[in-house]
Amino acid sequence: MNVERFPGRAALQQRVLPAYRIAFFDALAAVCAGGLSIFAGKPLPEEHIATSESLRTAHYTPAKNWHFSHPGSPFYQCWQSGLVSWLEEWQPQALIVEANPRYASTRPAIRWMHARKRPVLGWGLGAPTLSGRLAAWREGSRSKFLCSLDGLIAYSRRGADEYRALGIPAERVFVASNAVAPRPQQAPPERLEGFTGRPKLLFVGRLQERKRIDNLLLACARLPESIQPDLWIVGDGPALQELQALAQKVYPNAKFYGERRGPELETIFAAADLFVLPGTGGLAVQEAMSYGLPVIVAQGDGTQDDLVEERNGWVIPPNDLACLTETLKVALNDPERLRRMGTAAYRTVLEEVNLERMVEVFVTALNAVIQ
Repeated sequence: MNVERFPGRAALQQRVLPAYRIAFFDALAAVCAGGLSIFAGKPLPEEHIATSESLRTAHYTPAKNWHFSHPGSPFYQCWQSGLVSWLEEWQPQALIVEANPRYASTRPAIRWMHARKRPVLGWGLGAPTLSGRLAAWREGSRSKFLCSLDGLIAYSRRGADEYRALGIPAERVFVASNAVAPRPQQAPPERLEGFTGRPKLLFVGRLQERKRIDNLLLACARLPESIQPDLWIVGDGPALQELQALAQKVYPNAKFYGERRGPELETIFAAADLFVLPGTGGLAVQEAMSYGLPVIVAQGDGTQDDLVEERNGWVIPPNDLACLTETLKVALNDPERLRRMGTAAYRTVLEEVNLERMVEVFVTALNAVIQ
């Protein structure tokens, strides 16, 4: 991987260590001359986050997370025991933290670094307008926290614009488009111009309410019989049984594969015709595009804005069953167009949004703030 290097020792704080970030953290560690240490704890059981500690290049120090309320609550707080002790032991030249003011233990860590004239970068989704009770107070607290950082890495251009709108200088804001898959090393799978039998529609991700797989089942059931697809649902989660019951009732052409990884998942990606993410979240979009799949995604937090364009897919409003149904109808009625869009999707991941490019931006940001 031909990227700029960070000459010092880096540290990175996370509330949890999700399995899908392992490849990125190891790749970042490989270009930090002094190494990279990750400090992270465990999620709440009801969050159903798949975590891992199997880092090969980066170091890992477990944190003890104390959760107050639930992450979905606007009043949630997390305290990570041992954060400053970890910094004292690792002695990093630069620290990257989650840009989230609800993690109260991060503030002492920032003070510890700044007392030694060492920079702290924040990494986050952005700063969208808050609503509800105490919104003004929460926005003030967030702004004060973000302005205490020496730079910010945003998941998307939208997030970067939100940081700049708070008064963060433009030269201190960097955009690392969210990626989990590396730059493809081989050509995308060859697909026939037309469909072989029913078109193959694919979803990959956690089976939970916010992914709106129920809408995907209902939308498929509303399509004309001639283009109704085989719907492949890959993943596990708290909504599995409910979705299986709904599928049996409204769309029996749905197949639930459960959790799949490695070669098994690669085979499914290669055989699909179209990838759909009907709800929020879902880093599998970028991975699907690396297999030459066009995509349909719902608008969310901005992480898909830099990835999905008219040339490679569709961005639709969230929770809009009618729009999802109509978009599926348009897509499945024109397989030749789908193939062209799939080629463009592959090129996007090859040239613009990939794990290597994400590492490059992080190193650029580290080297900028260290000066």
